Amino acid sequence: MEINRFPVMGRRFLCYTVSMKKDNSGKKKKVNKRRTISTPVYAFLLTLFLVVLTGTAGIIAAKFMPGSSKEMDREDSAVQEKENIIPMESIPDEKEPVEETMAVPEKSRYADELADAEYRSANRIYAWEAGSEEEVTIGFVGDILLDDEYAIMANLLRRGVTIDHGISTDMLSMMQGVDILVANNEFPFTDRGIPTEGKTFTFRADTATVSYLHDMGVDAAVLANNHIYDFGEVGLLDTLDTLTAAGIPYVGAGRNLEEASAPIYYIVNDIKIALVAATQIERLENPDTKGATEESAGVFRCLNPEKLCEVVKTAKENSDFVIVYIHWGTENVTEPDWAQLDQAPKIAEAGADLIIGDHPHCLQGITYYGQTPVIYSLGNFWFNSKTLDTGMVRITIGQEGMRSFQFVPALQSDCRVDLAYDAEKERILSEMRALSPGVTIDQEGYVGRQ
Repeated sequence: MEINRFPVMGRRFLCYTVSMKKDNSGKKKKVNKRRTISTPVYAFLLTLFLVVLTGTAGIIAAKFMPGSSKEMDREDSAVQEKENIIPMESIPDEKEPVEETMAVPEKSRYADELADAEYRSANRIYAWEAGSEEEVTIGFVGDILLDDEYAIMANLLRRGVTIDHGISTDMLSMMQGVDILVANNEFPFTDRGIPTEGKTFTFRADTATVSYLHDMGVDAAVLANNHIYDFGEVGLLDTLDTLTAAGIPYVGAGRNLEEASAPIYYIVNDIKIALVAATQIERLENPDTKGATEESAGVFRCLNPEKLCEVVKTAKENSDFVIVYIHWGTENVTEPDWAQLDQAPKIAEAGADLIIGDHPHCLQGITYYGQTPVIYSLGNFWFNSKTLDTGMVRITIGQEGMRSFQFVPALQSDCRVDLAYDAEKERILSEMRALSPGVTIDQEGYVGRQ
């Protein structure tokens, strides 16, 4: 008999039983029967159940509870078998790690910053991942322009819209292959505003074209240049909003001077990298491209480098490696001008570990100030229809600092950018060597000091 339940019904108790019974065909079937049990019988059964339960509990307690005779016998036996038993009072309340058997990873120097999302947001710090656990690769390219009223975008739209119709797949692979790619955004993203009166060239790109930055692999947009303000403050503010919505960090411009001058930081492989951007173009007291103030939007201007050097010094105190991307020089001139020669050593002395220059629309040479390499100008990257030598700087950084500095030759021609190969590659490298006295550049573009 199987008792399924015991509901109370007045003075008698209802139970169900299950039995097997053959039907007319000879097959066995389950049959439920309802029976009742009188109160005295139920009371007897309940008492018997409680007695058995109590006795069983006592047996268990006598056998296993500390202090019982059997437990004490077992402890005595254990002592006889093993003399070096640890006394109970010497065992700590919490288990402590044992160095010989437990590998405890070293705590990140930036664990507190990484754990505090609010702090990272307020200080423009980005937690980043690299393709290697040992080093970080960073790439830099020069001027890009996405205004569809100019040749670059007009030709791209005519050829097929996708980015590979403007930048070759092998060049794109190089760009997308670095951990962080930095590019000079030489235009505002805006669908409104009024072009700057009297300015010969004013650029802007539709906000939807920001997707091309993702296609290139851009991770940081430099806004410190002389075209980001071409459609006034509204154009600049639209650019900040567009890049923010696209998830692309920007540097060198902002809603006020504090934002415009602030570095952005990347923490990757327990290395904290600062990126600062500034412009000394135009070199006028009242330029078309407005400098940011405490209360108004604009770019971070550094015609007077004092503020820039202060920012670099602070960035160095708060990071491991400082990169300065600076808009300077004279257009279409391959030699650095007086302002570049004046400011480069000051920026290096302030704490910059690398200086990347831009603005002349052509390549300029490479030099060193102390341990700090400087490329005076990256030139155009994907900017107009001219045939121009260009390239990409690719560096690697480890815990000890910069491990390599490579100039990767490329060619802008017919509104396209292609990696340079063979004789074209060697020609560009030879010209860079001629522009870079005191510097060695090998056949793969790796740079060193003589």
